[in-house]
Order: sequence, then structure tokens, then C-alpha cells
Amino acid sequence: MRINLAKSAGFCFGVKRAIDIAQRLALLNKKVFMLGDIVHNEEVSQKLNRLGIRKIKRLGYGRGKILLIRAHGAGRDIFAKAQKRGYKIVDATCPMVKEIHRIAKKEDNKKRRVIIIGDSNHDEVLGIAGQLKTKALIIDPKRKIDVRKVKQIKKASVVVQSTQDMEKVERIRVILEKWVKDLKFFNTICKPTRIKQKEMKNLPRESDLVLIIGSKTSANTKRLYEIAKKINKNSYWISNEKEIKPEWFKGINSVGITAGASTPEETIKEVLEYLQEVR
Repeated sequence: MRINLAKSAGFCFGVKRAIDIAQRLALLNKKVFMLGDIVHNEEVSQKLNRLGIRKIKRLGYGRGKILLIRAHGAGRDIFAKAQKRGYKIVDATCPMVKEIHRIAKKEDNKKRRVIIIGDSNHDEVLGIAGQLKTKALIIDPKRKIDVRKVKQIKKASVVVQSTQDMEKVERIRVILEKWVKDLKFFNTICKPTRIKQKEMKNLPRESDLVLIIGSKTSANTKRLYEIAKKINKNSYWISNEKEIKPEWFKGINSVGITAGASTPEETIKEVLEYLQEVR
């Protein structure tokens, strides 16, 4: 059985950077807190928890404590509240997400309505919306567009969640251009996402079966799975090697493998080792 591993499988730059920052902080200070997970991967979160970094639901008294801003970023209110309560803030927001923040704020200051194409409840999308003075219009590709709201907008600037599917975004763009006369579109899907999705257009065609490795909470992994499944029905989304079923491989001569941007290298290695035994 031939194994085809995508070149882009695993951590992207922004995730690796955030985890490196977190690990260095853990070695220097035992009072490090996060409002949620550093990235959407349970194994990474568990590892940081073992290092002493604590996940909290709300900000408490912060004197002598560090608040680590996660890779997905956070709204201005989080920064303001943390500073007011005495936290020292360490910002591990992905630089590419920071660039989306910069664009969105710049367009908001120009009195243009900011439209965000992305998963409505995703941390990154909420963080982008949280940079603005005027409420953003969030368009979720999974839901029907409320044309009534769109038609009321005279001039708008569009930014995109960094891990969105370009094909879905393009379909939304066409609809927006139809209803908003003055529309500026910023394609802020990040380069690592584009590379992963481009590879995923070919991998399912070159393989009898495809494994997409990543947490079920990972938006970018979900997108890779959706692309693969459309092309090859023998595509499976797994968190780790324990979720692989031996019966999948009956009559299979080649397996394509990729992994989401927040999937650790160790998890990918464990899947590869399992497949070495199966074949």
C-alpha cells in the first residue's frame, strides 16, 4: 500500500509560533492563563496544561498573572478588561490574523461597513469583529445570506476568516457584488490554508483513500475534509490513529494523508506508524 503524505500536513507558521510562545512562558512563569485553547487541538491543550498553563472562562483578578492571547486573536474589549484587572498581556495572535485586524480597522475608520465571511461563532471571526467601532456583518458560508441586510449597505469592505474555503468565498463575493454598489474585497485567506486546500484538490484523486488528521473543533481541518469528501468518498476525518478502522483498507492500494494546521507532528507520526503495520 502506497502512502502519500501532503507536504503541507501539520502545523502552520502561526500555530507553531503561538505554541512556542506558550511553552517559553510556561518555563518562565507559573501564573499563565488563557481564555480558551491556544489552538483547536486537544493534545496541544493537554500538553500546555501539563506545563502549568491554565484555561479560564472569564477574567478574574490579574495582578501578578499573565494572560496569553491565543493564535486566533481577541477583541479590543478583552485587552482593555485584562489591562484594567492587572494582567500582563502576551499576544500570540497569528501575524496573518493580525493583518486581517489591521485591514478591518482601517476600513472601519473610513466609515465603510465591514463584512466578515467566516464561521459566525469561531474565535478568529469574533476577534476580527471585536476590533471594530461599528458592528460588522458576519456572513457564515453554512447559512443563507440575509439579502435584506446586505441591500441596506451602500459601501462595504469584505475580509475573510483566514481558513475559509476559497470556492465558497467566491460564491458569496458574487452575491455581495450584485447588491452592494461600492464593494471592496480583501482576500485574507492565509497562504498556508491556500497551499493545504490546493494540495487537497489533487491528493484525493491520486489516492484510493484519504485520511485527514485533526481535531473535530478545528475549522481548517473540517474544510480539508469537506474538499476531500467531494472528490473521493473514501475520505475520513480522524483525530488520531485510534480512530482508524482496519476494514477501511480492504482493496486499498494507496492512502493520501494530510493534517490540519493545529495537528502536532507526533500525531501524524503515530498515524504513519499505524499504516506501516497495516500494509
